[in-house]
Amino acid sequence: MKTRSLSTRIFGFLACVALVLAALPASLQSQSTKQVAIVEQGKFRLHKFEQPIGEENYTITRDGDSLAAKIDFKFTDRGTDVPLSATFRSSLDLTPQAFEIKGKTSRQSAIDQAVEVGPGKVRLRNHDKWTETIPPLKFFTIAGYAPTTMQMLLVRYWATHGSPGQLATFPSGSVKVEPRGQDTISISGKEEKLERYTIEGLIWGRETLWFDSQHNLVATVTLDAEFDHFEAIREGYEGALPDFVGRAGADGMAALADISKGISGSRAETLVLTGATLIDGTGKPAIADSAIVIEKGRIIAAGPRATVTIPKNATVLDQHGKTILPGLWDMHAHFEQVEWGPIYLAAGVTTVRDVGNELEFITAVRDAIANGRGLGPRLLLAGVVDGSGELAIGVQRVDTPEQARQWVNRYHQAGFQQIKIYSSVKLEELKAVTEEAHRLGMTVTGHIPEGLNAYQAVEAGQDQINHIQYIADIMHPPLPADASRADRRKAAATVDLNSADAQKALSFLKAHNTVVDPTIALFEFFTATTAKPTASFEPGAAKVAPELAAQLTEVEPPSPRSEQIEKMFEKDLAIVGALHRAGVPIVAGTDQTVPGHSLHREIELYVQAGFTPMEAIQAATLVPARVMGLDKEVGTVEEGKRADLIILNGDPLEDIHNTRNVEYVITNGVMYNCAELWKSVGFRP
Repeated sequence: MKTRSLSTRIFGFLACVALVLAALPASLQSQSTKQVAIVEQGKFRLHKFEQPIGEENYTITRDGDSLAAKIDFKFTDRGTDVPLSATFRSSLDLTPQAFEIKGKTSRQSAIDQAVEVGPGKVRLRNHDKWTETIPPLKFFTIAGYAPTTMQMLLVRYWATHGSPGQLATFPSGSVKVEPRGQDTISISGKEEKLERYTIEGLIWGRETLWFDSQHNLVATVTLDAEFDHFEAIREGYEGALPDFVGRAGADGMAALADISKGISGSRAETLVLTGATLIDGTGKPAIADSAIVIEKGRIIAAGPRATVTIPKNATVLDQHGKTILPGLWDMHAHFEQVEWGPIYLAAGVTTVRDVGNELEFITAVRDAIANGRGLGPRLLLAGVVDGSGELAIGVQRVDTPEQARQWVNRYHQAGFQQIKIYSSVKLEELKAVTEEAHRLGMTVTGHIPEGLNAYQAVEAGQDQINHIQYIADIMHPPLPADASRADRRKAAATVDLNSADAQKALSFLKAHNTVVDPTIALFEFFTATTAKPTASFEPGAAKVAPELAAQLTEVEPPSPRSEQIEKMFEKDLAIVGALHRAGVPIVAGTDQTVPGHSLHREIELYVQAGFTPMEAIQAATLVPARVMGLDKEVGTVEEGKRADLIILNGDPLEDIHNTRNVEYVITNGVMYNCAELWKSVGFRP
């Protein structure tokens, strides 16, 4: 698609605005300062994980020589209302004159900002504070992913003002708009050709948008302020939502494949790494002067350099002073945007288990990576299911045993390895899920649903548990059903690990070989306050892309509630140590948190909980490989295995923090420079 064609059509739209006024009776034209004419209006259906959750209505009017947009945006996410309103005023060519946005952007985040444009200056308001700056010649006013109408107006402005490579935005930042081609979408049995664009700069990473031939925004696939999948679909196009989601994933991967070509490293068919200290992940002593031979993505030899034959045609890289480990695993991922691919590789993560995503998106991403058309780690998938209820998420409902079996089969046919249980699944349906999954050779992981406890879920067949709080809940006497959150926090913070309740829980989980991914770094993240900034325990928070910085670092002052959360975290960490000592399998996972960095914090916290450095490393390498039945393929650096490994500066057996110092990552035999991977998605190395 050529940008000029869209620009021409949008110029036509702006010309039509003038014709609207010209067509009005003379009596109305003479009252142009008092009368306004509606020139456009529309409605978007809002979705989270493809589940309808709200709507956005907009009206654009002309008042004299100005256009004015009034936008009302509202959705309900797991029982919490998220209302947002915005107003925008511009000249007829969409040059901004004023902008105001107020309300909530997620369950946890609010916004109250305004922009006023005057001769040679722009006044900016953030809550009650005003500042002033000088604007560039071209700019637009917008603040984040919502409301959707502002993104439509942004692209129209961009297309009719020279399609700049980078466009300044107020109150802050800049955006890059890129034409990405055309797609033919089937709507109600009819095919329609749409223009596809991406926008970078409003959120971390790229958003995908589609416009029709009348320059109307039809669909946006993006993330909300909680980093969850979010889609806005113009009324009438809802039936094409899964198609839009899948196309967004495939297009994002294609863009990253282009980026990957410029990242230095090695794609040699035969690659030899010599001189490094090899920690192969088996638990054997490190090899001080090693050689590893990689051929066509496989390790064909690994051991002391004196015992390894180096092929004559090999590319040999001297790694003296470095340490080599198996590629790391993140066993609690939500790969909700394509930028996670380079982030994970930059952090040394070569395999992730995604435990809840949109089927069309994640399969498109998985397949692109597997077929060499993208950039990212190997993806293993757990398909999420949920029951109906106020806390439900997504569209994969299992309200009857038959629905449960249908969804398990659909995921199995799509190549998923597991099923992920979410919070509203009832006991009968949980049993149906586990029975069908086990029949098909799949395992079941997930939350403990509301109204159940870990004993009931495991006895119903659930093989694995996500999040440490579900373990803490069975280590103290049961609480009343109407117990307050404060009472629940107090009970969790005062668990006695020597009590009969705690010892019963440990014995039960060990006897059932229940796998736990504690996501303890996530719970530490919740302890941050102004007295304990996030960067004080997670240095990666200071390196994230600008679009993420505020959300990851803005915290509240200490309070009685934060003190209780700190005590809960300390107890949760002690529970992780107790599980490990009891022989319960622990696998490292992050649930996103600080992208790329939190897996290293998870490993560090395991050492703090009493793991040896080797055991902590194995919780992110060999143990998850065993849990997923892939230990013959990956998880250690041994002959015959897939060439997934990382090259570090420093020895993590001496200081576990050295796992962060990844210089190169090798995934499936291809070597990448990690500093360049970080930079490719806006992070600092």
